[in-house]
Amino acid sequence: MSKRILLIIVIVIFCSFNVFSNGIIEKDSLKPKTISFKIKLKSTDKIKVEVSPLKYNKHFAYSFTLDDGYRSAYLTAFPLLNGGKISKSSINEWKIDQGGDGTTSEGLFYSDGMGNKIPFKLALAINGGSIRDLPENRGHLSWAEVKEMYNAGWDILNHGFHHATKHGTNYLIEVTGNTTSIKQNLNFKMSHFVVPGGEGDEKYYLEYEKDALNNGHFSVASYYGVGPVFKVDSKVDLDKMISARTFVQSSKDTITFKTTDRYLKTLDSIVKQPNTVWFNEFTHGTGNTNLWNLSMRFPDFKYYMTTLANKYGAKGNDSIWMAPWQEVYEYIWLRDRLKIDFQQKNKEVTVTIQLPVIPETFRNYDISLNIETVSKFEIESNQNLKIKSDGKTTHKQISIQL
Repeated sequence: MSKRILLIIVIVIFCSFNVFSNGIIEKDSLKPKTISFKIKLKSTDKIKVEVSPLKYNKHFAYSFTLDDGYRSAYLTAFPLLNGGKISKSSINEWKIDQGGDGTTSEGLFYSDGMGNKIPFKLALAINGGSIRDLPENRGHLSWAEVKEMYNAGWDILNHGFHHATKHGTNYLIEVTGNTTSIKQNLNFKMSHFVVPGGEGDEKYYLEYEKDALNNGHFSVASYYGVGPVFKVDSKVDLDKMISARTFVQSSKDTITFKTTDRYLKTLDSIVKQPNTVWFNEFTHGTGNTNLWNLSMRFPDFKYYMTTLANKYGAKGNDSIWMAPWQEVYEYIWLRDRLKIDFQQKNKEVTVTIQLPVIPETFRNYDISLNIETVSKFEIESNQNLKIKSDGKTTHKQISIQL
């Protein structure tokens, strides 16, 4: 029996845009559409076409979020993962060291399976009311810093405008006010909410959950809920999702990798399961100080992320899709709603994909298909599709851009 080779097709779907004189980009329409292309096989071997549970056919997706918009995200976490100069010790307005070790990072990567490296990306859960430019030693991010990380593919999640939790909080204003703030300053609309922690009325988080889901947010990370580990090799119920939030934190009294190793051991046990999974975790600061004893000291954070990259990234078995919450959510949402049909006639296979109406707040339009075949191939399309393929090599992957 011939050995079948897994073919991964990565389809990057972009809606059409209009660009106005003020620089704002808006979508023309979000109507359902159908795309098709042909696979020209070198033999008549039968093939099988299926949607991949995760992008690039990865075994697991890992989403990691930094709460509260602390500046250590830009000074340490971003350059470590994306590549660049990590800040040396940096004492902020609260007399807390938000810096790192002052080294230069080459970045931490997984691959797309076509020889291209993709940097690890995280999400930021931010409060618009805390974002500011001054003082120079501020504890929170600036708008320019948030924009730079967003443009690099990091997701921005709603965390309430003032991070308010105490008695008398207007939860609706916290949710919608933060949405307005980010729209005004960064020109996009957030679609996922993270309940801020703190002292508050009993079960105050339920009010946040309700107001977020009723005002344009697709999911909420809260104190209780589903997950944080999701089996994604079958359809996932994403409707008004409320996910349980878990944290990765340094120990309170001493710098030791023993605590970090326990988190890595837990992750390893999840990854070893046969199911394709999505795992989601959080922390706060990533500077040299364990901010509020709810954060990761930079040595721990660097050790943690570097270990993930070396074991599961491009330098390891390349099984990780290190992508933020919104990116993974949108992939699964689209995956579960598109319809794929393929018809084979001898050496020619016609693939037709019917796409759903995609919400306007989505920023990712990617889908991967797995095809089992022993044959090399070429791609043919009479539509305005940009198609890249390594079908003449043993890996066999296709990238399609509308």
